[in-house]
Amino acid sequence: MKVLLVNGSPKANGNTAIALQELEKTFATEGIETVTVHVGNKAIRGCIACGRCGELKKCVFEDEVNEVAKIFEECDGIIVGSPVYYASANATLIALLDRLFYSSKFDKSMKVGAAVTVARRGGCSATFDELNKYFTISGMPIASSQYWNSVHGGAPGDALKDGEGLQTMRTLAKNMSFLMKSIALGKEKYGLPEKEAKISTNFI
Repeated sequence: MKVLLVNGSPKANGNTAIALQELEKTFATEGIETVTVHVGNKAIRGCIACGRCGELKKCVFEDEVNEVAKIFEECDGIIVGSPVYYASANATLIALLDRLFYSSKFDKSMKVGAAVTVARRGGCSATFDELNKYFTISGMPIASSQYWNSVHGGAPGDALKDGEGLQTMRTLAKNMSFLMKSIALGKEKYGLPEKEAKISTNFI
């Protein structure tokens, strides 16, 4: 089984990376492969609502979005990590996620999702809620931990001092591993839930 870890921080080795590395170590003990992509320092533009992805089955812009989509399709789960900026996720990460979830047309049902947020002090909960919406609109179960998935640290390396935050990461990885394995067994025995034809209702 495989999990995609997305580092949405501009700093490849900052406190967000520390949180993701704690997850990575725990996944390894659970026999889960991980792939980490660092996108927070890339020049990723936002969606322009051109609609070409409906025809191309991918984003019209050939950048990290389409590359991440290929990895995501092969994975059983995804964890998105972001620093907190003004009680929100890094704008570069949001641009990637908007385009990734909208333009990629593969079925994301029952892939497991989780969000991880990192802040000096406040804004983690708002950012956590923001990121989880990508999963809930896609039929993806969300893995939980013993607390909201956040780690605190201001200066580089401070996250290593947050014992509770790192424990929360380890618990998240264990719970997510269990959930992915359970879903795999469920697929074998019961298959995926039957889907109705989609109804789109416009409110004018």
